[in-house]
Amino acid sequence: MTVIDVQVSPAVLDWAGIREAALAAEAAGFGAFHVFDHLAGLPLGGDSMIESFALLGALAEATTTIELGAMVVNVWNRQVGTLVTAAASVAHLSGRHFHLGIGAGSSPAGPWAAEQHAAGHHVEPELVERQQRVQHVLDLAASSWAPDRSDHLATFPLPSPTPTIIVGVNSVSLSRLAGRSADGINVQWNRPRRDEFLAAADTAAGERRFLRTAYHAYDPALLDPEHPTRLEMTERRIDRLVLAEFGASPKFPPSV
Repeated sequence: MTVIDVQVSPAVLDWAGIREAALAAEAAGFGAFHVFDHLAGLPLGGDSMIESFALLGALAEATTTIELGAMVVNVWNRQVGTLVTAAASVAHLSGRHFHLGIGAGSSPAGPWAAEQHAAGHHVEPELVERQQRVQHVLDLAASSWAPDRSDHLATFPLPSPTPTIIVGVNSVSLSRLAGRSADGINVQWNRPRRDEFLAAADTAAGERRFLRTAYHAYDPALLDPEHPTRLEMTERRIDRLVLAEFGASPKFPPSV
């Protein structure tokens, strides 16, 4: 059975609107409430933004039962150790499962690079380097969240339950990395190479349990498990579906 998650946009919603949406999603029975990880509102068509982990901390206090997530965190927005510690902190504050989606970030010419340039961030031009950064996050999380971790990591936050790390992919090579080292993969459902990415991750994962998640613009019709798109997702063994509501007035049903 596919779990349905939702996401709203801080580019067009202030904190009061996000909080209201999160509580509505919780009351409706959605699986998790996800945030974006952007520095500015412009990439999402808005005029403001709330930093993702500050927002997640506030949501951990505002909600009580719904799981929290980030889809996806740009691994270049923070030092790797800061990102791993931030994710563990959200899990600790909420006491609930945290879904950490991570992505390799944009190339200098990519559509998401403008906010990085404006902030004076380094935007890595080499794909292999961007993907190695994803691997670094996965490696540090595995070592610092392990119950038998090394002494030099002993005072880092130890999240319980341990967050799930999902890699948002846009290439076969990153799909393979996700299959080898992450808990799961996230694909944009309408992307032409979606099935190729899923197959590459599955092959790399082998026999171990591996989550397959999909990303789609919010459409209330997709809440129906008999919808043709949902049936197609079932055929492809999609475990979670993240529905992203980009509008300023998100409306969720009373129950799902």
